Amino acid sequence: MTLLKTATLLATLALLGACTNADRFGDGSGAGANGALAGSVNDPTSPAYFNATVGDRVLFAVDQSTLTSEGQATLDGQADWLLSNGEYSALIEGHADEQGTSDYNLALGARRASSVQNYLISRGVAPNRLKTISYGKERPIEICSTEACYMQNRRAVTVITAGAGV
Repeated sequence: MTLLKTATLLATLALLGACTNADRFGDGSGAGANGALAGSVNDPTSPAYFNATVGDRVLFAVDQSTLTSEGQATLDGQADWLLSNGEYSALIEGHADEQGTSDYNLALGARRASSVQNYLISRGVAPNRLKTISYGKERPIEICSTEACYMQNRRAVTVITAGAGV
């Protein structure tokens, strides 16, 4: 009986081994641009790379929608990435901290998103690839009543989506 169990176990392992090629329908490499795994943070054509390496957000000062030099540097990278990856479009989300009324913060978030959109357009990104939305203070990433939290919530986030027009 041990011979039968051993033979069954070996046959099962052999069958399972035949199913381990994750890229069996691709070119066999599993790699995307520059040899990186397609769609990974190491693939310079992926949204994951955009978020982690280029940067998907810019921060603003209190009650401001004017871009800082650091924000402009991030947006320069975003514009370059979008120009190199024409199959993607972007939704720009405007956000505010919890201070102020909902109406005020919705308008402030809209101005921040518009500021980012206008900058990207000025760098050559086609307007039909960019859309804006304001969430005001409704989607904080930090929740507390300190300046450290407030400054993280005063932001515009560029969300990459597939498709050349949003």
